[in-house]
Amino acid sequence: MKVLVTGGGGFLGKAVCKQLLARGHEVHALNRQDYPELKAMGVQQHAGDLRNLDLVAAAAEGCDAIVHTAAKAGAWGPLQEYYEINVRGTDNVLAACEIHRINKLVYTSSPSVVHNGQDLNGVNESAPYATHFLAPYPQTKARAEQRVLAANSPQLATVALRPHLIWGPGDPHLLPRIIDRSNKGRLRHIGDKPKKIDTVYVDNAAEAHVLALDRLEPGSAIAGKAYFITQGEPMDQDAMINALLKAAGLPPEHRRVSLDFARFAGTWMERIWKLLRLKSEPPLTRFIVEQLSTAHWFNIAAARRDLGYAPKVSTSEGLVRVGEQLARARMQQRKG
Repeated sequence: MKVLVTGGGGFLGKAVCKQLLARGHEVHALNRQDYPELKAMGVQQHAGDLRNLDLVAAAAEGCDAIVHTAAKAGAWGPLQEYYEINVRGTDNVLAACEIHRINKLVYTSSPSVVHNGQDLNGVNESAPYATHFLAPYPQTKARAEQRVLAANSPQLATVALRPHLIWGPGDPHLLPRIIDRSNKGRLRHIGDKPKKIDTVYVDNAAEAHVLALDRLEPGSAIAGKAYFITQGEPMDQDAMINALLKAAGLPPEHRRVSLDFARFAGTWMERIWKLLRLKSEPPLTRFIVEQLSTAHWFNIAAARRDLGYAPKVSTSEGLVRVGEQLARARMQQRKG
């Protein structure tokens, strides 16, 4: 097939492109900039912004399927910007499918669409969408996912995947945030005791997208459905954070702050940042406090059954790979 990957230069998108190429597909990518690594892989790139329907439609012309990984992620920022990229941008992807009669769309969603501030212990896809959101990212991802699934029809088969806390070598989001806070002495565990979470290694997350694409057809069993994607290895959040710190060559973090104090600090930091109209992200927000103080791990039986998903890279093996990549990076810095 000829497949368009939106956000093909991103962390997940690049891994999806690599696996699609390995399966013999012709891969195109819609990015805001050019990525030499994609070019070297053999991906044909299209410069464009999700908010521009003309550019999205041009990139999708002649494609048989779209894997829509592009999004604005983060814990802070104007709702309008998140909405324009995550919701309106997804509307443009759906419009491109209609214009070019593309009948397969795999959408990258997020488990945060069902996170309502309470513990999520082994929930499955029957969990309802959250009714309140502390950040524009999960709010807009929920709206976009709903639109994608509602668009499922005899003409367009859609499926939404919800990979949770993607990490791995080259991770530009989760791991750098943990390392930076540790180096600055700002990292703390929140609450009286650790809560369980599950995550997903980037190659496993990418394979889930490829497996979904393999099985997606109008009227197929997975069409119109959402699936949680994780390692299937829930563990204490403290343990996972400290395992990532160990892979980065940093000492473990054992200090804790109370949930009440963290909520107070996050609330006031948000108020100060808004009052001063600061564009940077506050050191702590209510959304981050919520994520660090609640359990969020999921039952992935549906993905195993319907997608044939079975995480090939274990958490322990993934941590070894991350450690090796970071060690090479440190060595190169010393040489440089």
